[in-house]
Amino acid sequence: MKSLKLIGLAFGATMALSTTAFAQDLTIAVAGPMTGTESAFGRQMKNGADLAVEDINAAGGVAGKKLALDAEDDACDPKQARSVAEKIAGAKIPFVAGHFCSSSSIPASEAYADGNVLQITPASTNPLFTERKLWNVARVCGRDDQQGLIAAQYIAKNYKGKNIAILNDKTTYGKGLADETKKALNKAGVTEKLNESYNKGDKDFNAIVSRLKKENIDLVYVGGYHQEAGLILRQMRDQGMKTVLMSGDALADKEYASITGPAGEGTLFTFGPDPRNKPTAKKIVEAFKAKGIDPEGYTLYTYAALQVWSQAVKKAGTTDPKKVMETMKAGKWDTVLGPIEYDAKGDIKQIDYVVYKWDAKGNYAELGAKGS
Repeated sequence: MKSLKLIGLAFGATMALSTTAFAQDLTIAVAGPMTGTESAFGRQMKNGADLAVEDINAAGGVAGKKLALDAEDDACDPKQARSVAEKIAGAKIPFVAGHFCSSSSIPASEAYADGNVLQITPASTNPLFTERKLWNVARVCGRDDQQGLIAAQYIAKNYKGKNIAILNDKTTYGKGLADETKKALNKAGVTEKLNESYNKGDKDFNAIVSRLKKENIDLVYVGGYHQEAGLILRQMRDQGMKTVLMSGDALADKEYASITGPAGEGTLFTFGPDPRNKPTAKKIVEAFKAKGIDPEGYTLYTYAALQVWSQAVKKAGTTDPKKVMETMKAGKWDTVLGPIEYDAKGDIKQIDYVVYKWDAKGNYAELGAKGS
């Protein structure tokens, strides 16, 4: 009995030490769609944040503490995102890398602002995210008014005189991107023949595809996510259509190719220059590959978000979110994406969207900057 008591005391002491050690960690968060139809991107974000935390800790941590990562799931649902943000703010976590969907990032940012949390989104491109004069928001990606311009330039140059259709999924991201592309396209003198909406989560697009076929559409621009875009493409091919599908950065995951199969060949989308090919990312890409991870899409963008925040904390000499944000906007930060600088809104100054094309083997390659 005595020995059991001693074992119990020893176990309790061990647990107390463990709890104390954990309490001394500095917790930060990553929030995105860890489940649901966009979970491929949540996985990218979690992978990027995990390795960034590992590397930052190996280099001595932040503010004299090791980082601990809290991963939260918003399933790309605005209400769930708001709830996640309130939870993170309530835990007094000073920084979150998130969210993925603009429809999540925007409502979450208000709760973060009220709860004193600095937010850097790796992926939300809707302009409204940084247009509301909130003190706490920034991104390491571009905006839809920049991305839509590049798509429009490509279409105007390569499909002049052809029949163009624009579709959107009614979401903050999808409709926002489609509207920006339409605006830039119309300004370039190109008027679309068809402009339609669908609901995110739809699976049967035969009615829309039939309209595209009737109007002899040569290129359809889809403002939406990869799941629905892939199904639209497949159903066009099922009806014998050779129409080219073009979309935005939500197609930057190999899950798109798993939906379309070889039929996805020729699909176009806009995204930043592939960070995997940048000299600044070489060592990090190798580290990911050693773990069996291909750091595609927004993996390296999430890694960069943590780099910016940790460097700004070091320079500011504090984790106080408002002081860190002031430091971020006043500095220049070395990241896997290359040097990053911010304007007063929290948008990056270095923007360079390009057009990509999927091949039959499920890989995508850059066509060139500015739609060339």
